[in-house]
Amino acid sequence: MLILQRKAGESLVIGEDITIRVVSVDGTRVRLAITAPEDVPILRSELVTATAANRDSAMEESAPAELLDLLGGVLDHSREKPSAAPGTEAPAAPEGKED
Repeated sequence: MLILQRKAGESLVIGEDITIRVVSVDGTRVRLAITAPEDVPILRSELVTATAANRDSAMEESAPAELLDLLGGVLDHSREKPSAAPGTEAPAAPEGKED
């Protein structure tokens, strides 16, 4: 592993066709600009982890909640009582009319 220090505006080159430039540093957040050929996938590491977990879960029977935990999401609303979608309620009978 190579560890480098870069300031905002500085960059580094990987191979002949990938450039990573530090756009800004704000506290603990660093914004990067990456220039690479279109055929080079650039993914955040959490998406790679989620994709691998999804693939593994498709091959074996894992609970969907395990996948959600890997993604860092919690679906509290899935544990709540489902409510009808707007506009799907049965229309009320008109009042005051009898046959």
